[in-house]
Amino acid sequence: MSAASLSALFSWDVLAWSKPLLKGLGVTVICALLGYLFGALLGLLIAFAKLGSSRLLSGTATAYTVLLRGVPPLLVIFLLFFGTNSLLMWIASGFGYNDYIEIDAFFIGVIAVTLVVAAYSTEVYRSGFKAVPIGQFEACHALGLRPMHGMLFVVIPQMLRFALPGLGNVWIMAVKETTLLSIIAVSELMRVASSAGRTTGQPFLFYGLAALAYFTIVLVSNRFFHWMEDRLRHS
Repeated sequence: MSAASLSALFSWDVLAWSKPLLKGLGVTVICALLGYLFGALLGLLIAFAKLGSSRLLSGTATAYTVLLRGVPPLLVIFLLFFGTNSLLMWIASGFGYNDYIEIDAFFIGVIAVTLVVAAYSTEVYRSGFKAVPIGQFEACHALGLRPMHGMLFVVIPQMLRFALPGLGNVWIMAVKETTLLSIIAVSELMRVASSAGRTTGQPFLFYGLAALAYFTIVLVSNRFFHWMEDRLRHS
């Protein structure tokens, strides 16, 4: 096969799979973004519990972070996917419904990313809170600010300056974690690229395009987080 015909074949294959690839890329970004946002918020709440005075809440938060960080993300996905279905079928059987119940795989994927992101972002927030000078907490008390107001307007903005680089790394981890969701049939970018490679017999081409897409997401994300760091540093 000549170079011209090979190039034409590559162009035709890419053109034919361009729409599924773009759709898979959209699923990847949406799943990672939803999981990251929910996970970052949940991680902040867990960090408060971990740093609080309640031994019960602190112990529970510590156990959560140790467990989720110690278990492979793929195992978390499997436990959620199969465990949730089994639990719902067991509950439904109590009401006389014995048919198979299947939870949407994308929904399970978002929950899995959320739980893992929450575990890692909790430690990032905890380190950020530890980096805030103790005098800032004392100043809030001296000024008569309510604990919630002092936390929202004084402590958390300073904590974010220290936590932002770590949160950027957690975001990149969330994007990469979405590649595991192809195991439970989520039509994200990696699954579409794999299907395209098998169908056309050109796995290197489509895996290369997927790698380029992931690299672009990471590159743009790094630029964004660096810009945010500069803004917070100047403010």
